[in-house]
Amino acid sequence: METSEKYREQAQMLANRVKKRFKHLHKQFTKQNLHVFRLYDWDIPEIRAVVDWYAGHLVVAEYARKQSEPGWLPQMGRAVAQALDVPQENLHLKIRKAGIKDGTRYQRINTKNKKIPMWERDLQFLVNPSDYVDTGLFSDHRDTRMMVRQMARGKDFLNLYCYTGAFTCYAAKGGAASTLSVDRSETAIAWVKENLALNNLSAPCHSQVRMDTFDFLKKALRLKHRYDLAVVDPPSYSTTRMANRHFDIAKDYPFLLNQVFKLMRPGSTVFFSTNHQNFSLAENRLDAADMKEITRETIPEDYLSKKKQIHRCWQITCQG
Repeated sequence: METSEKYREQAQMLANRVKKRFKHLHKQFTKQNLHVFRLYDWDIPEIRAVVDWYAGHLVVAEYARKQSEPGWLPQMGRAVAQALDVPQENLHLKIRKAGIKDGTRYQRINTKNKKIPMWERDLQFLVNPSDYVDTGLFSDHRDTRMMVRQMARGKDFLNLYCYTGAFTCYAAKGGAASTLSVDRSETAIAWVKENLALNNLSAPCHSQVRMDTFDFLKKALRLKHRYDLAVVDPPSYSTTRMANRHFDIAKDYPFLLNQVFKLMRPGSTVFFSTNHQNFSLAENRLDAADMKEITRETIPEDYLSKKKQIHRCWQITCQG
């Protein structure tokens, strides 16, 4: 089969699959006021793509490999956009590269500087569908965010690797006494402030710190900070350029989490998540009272996959 014919067939298969999935999901998610959801994630072996819906915008990404050809992704994107009647200006194409990544959330691939508010239940979040590989909202954790919200009232909440602060907004909306959002990226910290403002949640008790997580933990321990509720959702790999410090979650999670536990009050809760596909948690290396894997309860319907788990998640109770 000629390459052009093969691509046409793949584009039609993808369009058909996405259209069917959209029809299944759109009505129920509209009732829940969810503007962002996943339509496809490498469900067909030869179509290495992921398709996300953003209230009339489409983000179509290719899982890149050496054999990737430049014409393939645009053809897939055009077919999906046509199937869902999305105009070309609302189609956003991305390349996702596997392996060790450093700061890919924040590396610019475009400079349109256009952020669009998207609803997730009764909260709004600004997304930028064009300028970065990631848009600013990871909707696979929308149900985990609701768990945090339900536990937040009166609590001092810590959000490490906070990215754009979606967990922070949920905690604040849930009545947290205070929130502290930590990220090393200036882009992310500015985005947290915008999301809080968008939801009328800006207040002195909701603060942000631009700092490397390990530097923050060292300082917070020295200053005797204490928290009742925390979210720790680190990248699988990262490098701090100034200190040339390498982070690998598979090796470094015990030290990271044990440092976090030292900041937590007795009986407090830490939600720990990773999207590392081969992650294994050794409970005997962690100084916690109780660890419960809650992955199944935290993955929404649109992210369920036989091929992989979009993330894994634990609810950890800290000992006194």
